Amino acid sequence: MSTSSSPPAGIDPRSPRFGAGITAILLLITISLGLGAEASGGTLSQRALEPGFLLLAAITALFAWGAFAGVKRHPYGAIYKAVLRPRLGPPAYLEEPEPPTFAQLVGFLVSVTGVILHLLGVPYGLVIAAGVAFIAAFLNSVFGLCLGCEMYALLVRARIIRPS
Repeated sequence: MSTSSSPPAGIDPRSPRFGAGITAILLLITISLGLGAEASGGTLSQRALEPGFLLLAAITALFAWGAFAGVKRHPYGAIYKAVLRPRLGPPAYLEEPEPPTFAQLVGFLVSVTGVILHLLGVPYGLVIAAGVAFIAAFLNSVFGLCLGCEMYALLVRARIIRPS
């Protein structure tokens, strides 16, 4: 009989919700900054230096980190594990990391679209993309409804993608 000392494969479902809460707040700030800057227009270099753009670019990088390195390696997960998890009871269940990782990919695609549209000078492209991402992050953080996870489940059921 062998025993394994490796931790369970699942993740605490409260960790992605914590990250979604931080992301929702940052996206709300991005929308506010973007609305203030949209009237100015400007050159490509001016648009690239706007605070709303810079914040959305940082959020996009965080989505990329979660999508390509996985949610287990995301900075928000590390903060959750170090600061919040020791103060909470054990989770009622563990969830598979693949659906939240896929949700990070969806967030990356939405936010990178906003980055590109803003750089191309499309009016309110940044604000609309940040708004879409905000709605998803808000629903996840407040209600536990992960739209990207639901998309993942639908794509698995349709056999478009295979679960890991």
